[in-house]
Parts: sequence; structure tokens; C-alpha cells
Amino acid sequence: MSLQARLRLTVVDNPFFGRAHPADESNPRTIPAAINVRESAITMLASRGALAAAQIKAAERFRALREAMGGKGASLIDPGRLVVDGGKMPDGMSQRQINAGQELRKCRALLGVRGYQLVALVCGQGMALHEIAAGKRERLTAADMLRWCLGRSCGALGIGAQAAEERRRPVRPGTQGEQNPCGKR
Repeated sequence: MSLQARLRLTVVDNPFFGRAHPADESNPRTIPAAINVRESAITMLASRGALAAAQIKAAERFRALREAMGGKGASLIDPGRLVVDGGKMPDGMSQRQINAGQELRKCRALLGVRGYQLVALVCGQGMALHEIAAGKRERLTAADMLRWCLGRSCGALGIGAQAAEERRRPVRPGTQGEQNPCGKR
């Protein structure tokens, strides 16, 4: 275990829940689990109660789309590789990758360039806010912008519109109303 890990108990969906049987003490829908809140900025903000459930789902969906889009990464032509008979040609993009790319394009159009880059860095690449922004004010602004962008992208990612407006606790005191930090209307 890493010395940098900070564990916190939370409730997660039970992976062994059987839908064929009613939910009871022997077959619970949710179970307690320890998570590392320093795993990503999303888990840190969620553990502090700064993100709504819909925003967390949007972040997870965005990460899943980025992973689906990436596939194996870019396959480059290797001139030093020996060609062997019977080898198969690499496939092009799968339909899953194409669909993921189309959903990510909708998000980019909705969030704008700066908002999409922030969500891609935090949710897609797993960067922490202190890696993106140097000072405390910049980190707080980035956290507010991330919350706004995740709430805004809920509709494009297929998460309920009323759930996207749900708001728990602001990252910093004095944050009121929904502002557009991306600068796009």
C-alpha cells in the first residue's frame, strides 16, 4: 500500500448482488468499502461532498468513453518488424470506439475547448487539480469549473437533467448560482 493513500469508508454497489433474490441481509444491494480518496480529483471532491451523484456518474461515464476511444493506442508502422505469413491485419476502429468518439464530440461542443480540456485532464487522464493549477485560487477556480462542466455534460452523456442540477455543498464559500466559467454561451 502506498504511503500517499488516504482511505475512507463509503457505500458502493455490491458486485455479488443477485437480482433473482430479494434484497435482504444475506443479499445486500450495497456494501461498505474503503476507497483511496487520493486516487483522483473526482474521488477527492466526491468524498468531501462537493460533487452531486449525477456529476460523479458523468465523470465516470466520461472516463469510460475516453478509455473506449483510446483502445490500444495509436498503432504505428514498425519498419523493423518481421512480417510473417498468417498474421492478421489490424482492424480499424470498432463501432464502440466510433460511438464513444461521437459522444465525446457532443461533450466538446457543449463544454467548449477549455472546459473539455479540463474534464479530459481530470476525468480522462486522472490528473489532480494541483497538477493543473499552481496556486490555491487557481485550484478552487478549476474545481468550480470542473463541477460546472460535469453538471453541464450530464445531458450529453445520458444522465438525467434534473439530477444534473442537484447541488450539494460548494467547493468554496460564496459560490452562488450557475455561472459559465468556460466563457461559452
